[in-house]
Formats: sequence, structure tokens, C-alpha cells
Amino acid sequence: MKHFSRFYREKSCAYMKQVSILYYVRAFWMLFFLYLITCVTAVAQEYKYEVGGMVGASMYMGDANRDHFFQGLHPSWGAVFRKNLDFRWAVRADLLMGKVSGDTKNTQNVFPENAQVSFSRNFYELGGRMEFNFLPYSDKFAYLGTSKIAPYLFAGFGFTFAPGDDQSFFGLNFPLGAGVKYKIRNRINLGLEYGVRKLFQDDFDAPGSEGFNLDNPYKIPANWAKNNDWYSVLMFTVTWDFGPNNKKCANPE
Repeated sequence: MKHFSRFYREKSCAYMKQVSILYYVRAFWMLFFLYLITCVTAVAQEYKYEVGGMVGASMYMGDANRDHFFQGLHPSWGAVFRKNLDFRWAVRADLLMGKVSGDTKNTQNVFPENAQVSFSRNFYELGGRMEFNFLPYSDKFAYLGTSKIAPYLFAGFGFTFAPGDDQSFFGLNFPLGAGVKYKIRNRINLGLEYGVRKLFQDDFDAPGSEGFNLDNPYKIPANWAKNNDWYSVLMFTVTWDFGPNNKKCANPE
């Protein structure tokens, strides 16, 4: 019965990760489709660019934390650069630094020989993304129905590096999330967002190679959709607009 329970948990985790990947792919293509159907009717922002900073918390999800999105909060911070394509669309680059930790004592997973392990490590992220605003975002152009507050979705890709005790982590990540931005005054923007990072390796939670670790602890054959770790960030952002933009799309009607 114990072996069956372990087998069921392993298969369930692999299935849930495959489902999560499908949701991510669908969300990415949804954003791309929205871009195609809204670009021709968009009007340019008053300013082309934004630059600023962000501060918040980072969390880990993996073998030592399957279900709790906000378990193990650690401080994180970084820098933001955004190019506004129009009222609805923006591209953004981030440089993020944070920390994650985990302890198998806080999970119901049963590991081989009932082994237990904990870890803690810092990480660095460089990423890019597309953002879609649900409302035309600006504190000007009221005649176009703009709004000073706008919820948004984002998706993209980036790279994560995490030094370890005797082995470092470096790999591709895919960010996916949602947030809300508010233009508190001319050229100053506040934002709050939550996003997950899908990783494609299973050693993000294994900073050391000696003894039992969480690098594929069940020794299940891995692929791009399963046996991989995640982390998430909850961030507050402040940015400043610059670079006046008087250019409009070809068909603003």
C-alpha cells in the first residue's frame, strides 16, 4: 500500500506539471493573438520608455513544497525597463535578485528511505516579457477612453542563475503572471504583480551534491514537462516615464 501511494503521488505530480505547461503555452499564444488583433487600433503612449525598481518576495515550489504558493517567503529586489508600444502593449526587461528555501519536513511527500533534507540559496534572473493591459493605460487622452489604472497579463522567457555549495544552477525560465499598474501622477507608475517561473531542470533545490538531495529524488526519467522546479515572485514596482513619443499607429480610428 505504501509503494502504491508513493507511485500515485509521483504520477499525479508529473500529470499536474504537464497540465501546467499546457496552460502556459495556451496563455502565451493568447497574448500573441491579442497583440495581432489590437495593434492596428492602438495609439502610441505619451512616453516611449519606463525605468525603475521593484521590491517584494520570492518563493519556491518543487519537491519540498508542492501545494503552498506563499510558503518560505524571502526578500527579493531588482530593476525594471519597459518600452510602451501603445496603450495596450509593452515589452519589458527585468534584472531580479532573490532567495528561496525549502524543507522536506514541511511536505507530505515520502522520499526514498524516508530521507529528509533542507536547502537555501540565492538566485539571479535576467528576463524579458510581453505585457497586455486590459484597459488603455494613460493619464492623458481621455477622449480615447484611457484609464490611469490597468490590470495586465504577462508572459516571456528569461535565464536564472543560482550559486550553490558545490554545484550551481543555470537554466531557462518561462515567466507567467498578472498584475495591476497605476499612474499615480504624470510620468510616475506604481505596480503590483505576481508571477511564476517555470524551470526546465530539477536541481534548483539541490545546491549541494553530497548525500541525499532533491535533484530528481525519485529517479523518474525526466523530460521538459515534468520533474522540474518552479519559483514565484510577488513584486511592487515603481517606474518613471521618459522619451516623449508623438508617433501614432497607421490606423487609429
